[in-house]
Amino acid sequence: MSEQKNVAIIGAGLVGSGWALVFARAGYTVRIHDPSEAIRDGFMQWAEDSVPELAAEGLIDDGAGVLARLTVCEELQQAVSDAGYIQESVFETVETKTDVSLAIDAAMSPDAMVGSSSSGIPASRFTENCRNRTRFLIAHPVNPPHLVPVVELVPAPWTDPKVVTQTRAIMEDVGQVPVSLTREIDGFVLNRLQGALLNEAWALYEEGYATLEDIDATVAHGLGLRWAFMGPFETIDLNAPKGIVDYAERLGGMYYNMATQRSPKPWDPDSITRAGEVCRQTLPESDLASRRAWRDATLTRLARFKKDNGLSR
Repeated sequence: MSEQKNVAIIGAGLVGSGWALVFARAGYTVRIHDPSEAIRDGFMQWAEDSVPELAAEGLIDDGAGVLARLTVCEELQQAVSDAGYIQESVFETVETKTDVSLAIDAAMSPDAMVGSSSSGIPASRFTENCRNRTRFLIAHPVNPPHLVPVVELVPAPWTDPKVVTQTRAIMEDVGQVPVSLTREIDGFVLNRLQGALLNEAWALYEEGYATLEDIDATVAHGLGLRWAFMGPFETIDLNAPKGIVDYAERLGGMYYNMATQRSPKPWDPDSITRAGEVCRQTLPESDLASRRAWRDATLTRLARFKKDNGLSR
């Protein structure tokens, strides 16, 4: 019999590490396993560096308690054997996720639940042959999950509906914001929305309408300010005198016409090369890690602001 307050994290990279903090700060006992010895060895140092920063912003109440609830395991079976919930966050290929799902399946308690951090691959593509496949689903976070709370819950065709309900309850208990899909679709909700924006951004850049810097500025200093605390439907509901129906009547035709001007196509290789050169001139590859740290620190302050102003769910 598994214990629901015991959680296993399989895969301790950027996403898995964040998941470990999500559960530990909520009072769960967390066992972490990664097949890479180097990642296992580096996890606790990362946690010891990150927890004080979160505590300083009021996002963790008891830093010492959080660290005490984290244990790194050399073997997968040791991590999952008595876990009530297991979060898988390994490399995103069908082959890798199939292998680790089968390994988890062989070691897990039959009443445990398994969420995969897959960002676009539906669970049906890698859990079909698991004996406990009704206990598997997608639980896709935004990176880093300990700072960005939304998590998409996507069942496979064979996922027990009770597992979806129970997983949603766990996510709410640990302070995440669960978004439930009724069925599978490639990319789920978040990356389909992000993909629509990226496809248009690449097209505008390829066709020379604006620079990378100005396209980024349009989102960072325009759309993104509102999107930090409201979604697209609430945004347009507030952007017309009589609300969302009024907005659709006024501007729906414009958006349709813009959509018909585009035909889906792969991102242009030459544009990607040019964009890479521009990005590396602005931010050398050697500085990417420090820029990610700056991003996380900024997200930490934003999370504190949202919490203090009642903008968190």
